[in-house]
Amino acid sequence: MIKASTTPKKIAFQGEPGANSHIALLEAYPNAEPLPCPTFEDALGTIASGDADLGMIPIENSVAGRVADIHHLLPQSGLFIVGEWFLPIRHQLMALRGAALADIKTVESHVHALGQCRNTIRKLGIRPIVSGDTAGAARLIAQRGDKQCAAIASRLAAEIYGLDILAEDVEDETHNTTRFVMLAREEKWAAQDSGPLVTSFVFRVRNLPAALYKAMGGFATNGVNMTKLESYMVDGNFFATQFYADVDGHPEDRNLAFALEELKFFSREFRIVGVYPGHPFRATFREKAE
Repeated sequence: MIKASTTPKKIAFQGEPGANSHIALLEAYPNAEPLPCPTFEDALGTIASGDADLGMIPIENSVAGRVADIHHLLPQSGLFIVGEWFLPIRHQLMALRGAALADIKTVESHVHALGQCRNTIRKLGIRPIVSGDTAGAARLIAQRGDKQCAAIASRLAAEIYGLDILAEDVEDETHNTTRFVMLAREEKWAAQDSGPLVTSFVFRVRNLPAALYKAMGGFATNGVNMTKLESYMVDGNFFATQFYADVDGHPEDRNLAFALEELKFFSREFRIVGVYPGHPFRATFREKAE
């Protein structure tokens, strides 16, 4: 788990003040100076240039799935994962001060947030409008000054932009949680045997029959728990597939070292992008042994 920093740090995030990434970085680093960035590319560039010490970047959501942009951008960024954070997502329906639910005709937010609040939107009979991000939608509602328009965003966004929350926790699923990774310019592996650890890496298998099957075999035979395996195309090439994976353990652990050695034998490219403490939230979704 990332501990709260005692030294102020500049931490980049994608979105506007009040975004869920903003909330996550303040939870992890209460003394940090948040640096909002318009796009993921801008956020990663801010970290790479040294204008930010770290980045708080969403990588997957329990309802919406993976954040596809990051899986494409991270391997090419040259940055490293140094920690992770899990944030339960709580969506609030907000509007101008003095507005009532009966006034609302439209609601604006990020496409994922609208999808995650589909039942509430349908029940209220209001028209959803896609916006760039949740906090940005809240800002626009505040600037527009129309009591018939609402936004779905965080409680922090309502405070920042001076909006009233008309309905609390309007998400359809209570388990709605986003996993974030902390990115840094410098590689910094967590110490072996320092607690539950996660190793993240990217690889491309060699063009051989059953290469992926053989590459994965070492994790089974060595008893390594793989918690994530994602595939995606490289440069739009149907025949160039790159994989991103998370496994439990440290690369110097005997069983994981053997598994990675076997993986590398069947891979044309391999790179560890982070060795970091597993967040305590992971304990809530481990399967019980039968």
